[in-house]
Amino acid sequence: MAIERSPLEALADALEGHPQRRSIERSVVRLLEIARNSSDPDEWRLITGALADIRDGLDVFAPHRQTRKVTVFGSARTEPTEAAYPLAQELAHEAARRGFEVMTGAGGGVMEAANRGAGCENSIGLNVDLPFEQHANRYVNACDGRLLHFRYFFTRKLFFLRESDALVVMPGGFGTFDELFEALTLIQTGRTPPIPVVLLAPEGDPFWSNWLATIEGTLRDRALISPEDTALFKQASSAAEALEQISHFYRVFHAVQFAEEKLELLLHCPLPATTVVELNRRFDALVDEGNISQGESSDRNGILRPCLRFHLDRRKVGLLYQLIDVLNGLPLEVPPSIEQPGQRVCTPSPAP
Repeated sequence: MAIERSPLEALADALEGHPQRRSIERSVVRLLEIARNSSDPDEWRLITGALADIRDGLDVFAPHRQTRKVTVFGSARTEPTEAAYPLAQELAHEAARRGFEVMTGAGGGVMEAANRGAGCENSIGLNVDLPFEQHANRYVNACDGRLLHFRYFFTRKLFFLRESDALVVMPGGFGTFDELFEALTLIQTGRTPPIPVVLLAPEGDPFWSNWLATIEGTLRDRALISPEDTALFKQASSAAEALEQISHFYRVFHAVQFAEEKLELLLHCPLPATTVVELNRRFDALVDEGNISQGESSDRNGILRPCLRFHLDRRKVGLLYQLIDVLNGLPLEVPPSIEQPGQRVCTPSPAP
């Protein structure tokens, strides 16, 4: 008769040779420390629910690591007869055509339109359990392995920001602004790597221009944000304009990573030495110490890429966005590093 093994014994076996063994052990120790001080069922419901959300999210996103993702935020109350609905549908359709996957909150309105435009094979839905009944929209509900049900908003927002390579925010209410300000806060404080944030409304709709006037007339003018912080987002009035801004963001710039306390801007092509000198002159305020130097570094897929390396002043993320804009606007011969802007890793071009 087989002796049933405890979960801790099974964990010990699973950790044998695991590359993240020390991190896992530290996590277990923290759980034990909580257990010494808490027997409250509500507290443990929170802990187990959050861990289950993280487990489910990692499982769903694991097969999609090499595809860039555009997240579309907007009102669940938008009707198909409103201009924002076909605009969201067109945006998602064009994003999928360019190789991106499209993420939404899986609800109705703008979210439904985006999942409808992207199609089941290119959609991912991040739904959340609410006190009132909410069903995932029909365009993502039937997508096998592409719909997540989160217990908590905070774990849901964690995955939205962790997995997004671009955000498109359309007119919406409290929930939409919560998602927008969460994203801007994490980007501004350097907790989320730079990604394009596009505020999209139909042609002639003043929703975002009115909002921006309030931001500039109150927060910026009263020095509650830095003047360059408005560089964290752009506006668009068509799907083509929004997608062009997203694709342009990755024209020369590829990704950000940190190495030995220095920020590395990974690029698709090297820069002329004279350009690096000019960047040091223009963006001296962005560098905490030393200067901007050019080199090479391996990305998360082990691909060696050109990079700019410097100590970032983390209070100047808006200025970092301005640097990325300048890089993407340089008149460089950009090699076919990616087949489509939505792909992280390319298939090498055949030799001539």
